[in-house]
Amino acid sequence: MYKKTTLANGTRIILAPMKSTKTVTVLVIIGTGSKNETAKNRGISHFLEHMFFKGTQKRPTKLEIAKELDSVGGSYNAFTGKEHTGFWAKVDSKHCDLALDVISDMLLDSKLTNEDIDSERGTVIEELNMFFDNPIMRIPFLFEEVLYPNNSMGWDIGGTKETVGAMSRKDFVNYYKKYYTADNCVIAVAGNFDEKNIKKKIKKYFDSINETKAKKQIKVSGKQNEVEILIDYKKTDQSHLCLGVRGYKSDHKDKAVLSVLSVILGGNMSSRLYMSVVEKGLAYYIQTSSDNYRETGYLATQTGVNNKKCFDAIKLVIEEYKKIKNEKVSIAELQRAKDYIKGQTIIALESSNSVANFLAIQEMDNNKILTTEEKFARIDAVTPEDVQRVANKIFVEKGLNLAIIGPFKSKKSFEKILKL
Repeated sequence: MYKKTTLANGTRIILAPMKSTKTVTVLVIIGTGSKNETAKNRGISHFLEHMFFKGTQKRPTKLEIAKELDSVGGSYNAFTGKEHTGFWAKVDSKHCDLALDVISDMLLDSKLTNEDIDSERGTVIEELNMFFDNPIMRIPFLFEEVLYPNNSMGWDIGGTKETVGAMSRKDFVNYYKKYYTADNCVIAVAGNFDEKNIKKKIKKYFDSINETKAKKQIKVSGKQNEVEILIDYKKTDQSHLCLGVRGYKSDHKDKAVLSVLSVILGGNMSSRLYMSVVEKGLAYYIQTSSDNYRETGYLATQTGVNNKKCFDAIKLVIEEYKKIKNEKVSIAELQRAKDYIKGQTIIALESSNSVANFLAIQEMDNNKILTTEEKFARIDAVTPEDVQRVANKIFVEKGLNLAIIGPFKSKKSFEKILKL
């Protein structure tokens, strides 16, 4: 159950009361991320996210912000994606006002001093270093670079050391004014809160938000006419790879089919690829997932394997892609995948922070929210014929994409085996 309302300034509010919990989560989603960056300011969405924790007029230092929420045992953090930036605090329900106060203060009254920018710059660069030294974290972003070359959708969210090193206070202020606006903001409150007065409280804390219209989102570009391969040469004992195809955007009619298809292929420990790759000793982990953005999406399989077994692993993934194209899944296997999706969703939505995220992201992306019942109905409606139809549409040879981090220099050997 949830209620949606819009303040006079254009800010959308989602309220989801949960009497079964003693916590409350305040989540603010801003409809911008690295997709809206230019070559000059790559990484500014993520860097700005960091800056909101550095100090406000009311709470001048990072310590002042942190200790207020720490003192009540709260959990809090932020995240930056390609299309969203989010800020949240989860607290004992009796501290709901504090969560609203701190989050609104950070977003609406941060100081953004030159001194704070310079000190945080080093932290952000160290995060970049950690990211580039971690192939498991980096390989999905490298895969998106294959899909969206020379486009902001294909850039690493953190930017580059050069762009992060050159950002000034003026850059942050200009970006903030463009995207941190009332019409580009969704505030979700989920959990055990005072339903009678919560709207008044949100209005009180967020009344000063910028009311100018947000700048329009940058459009995604990138079409594919042949197999695409990107190799990041690195001397490693294990190669990490992502192999996949283009899929569907967040409101596509076959989004549910793609979700079921990805689970059957590699969504859990009883999936086809787990059995054919991990159980044969080729890898420790393998996962297939579908990602959906506002204008685009994809399905990809990620794994890490011994360098000498890299080609064998890719061949096995290709074989499973072929098989699901050519043979209908059984009713039993299809039902297991459906039940898995529904079960994982129900487990996740036991917590107030997951409920807030579930509702707010849908509202931001599509200006529409599907309940779990509506989502489950779409999952239940998927047939074996649907799975085969979508598999045949997305698994085409010229649509294959491979990103790999490992001790390889030539694409030719990979081109030979990327055949559907």
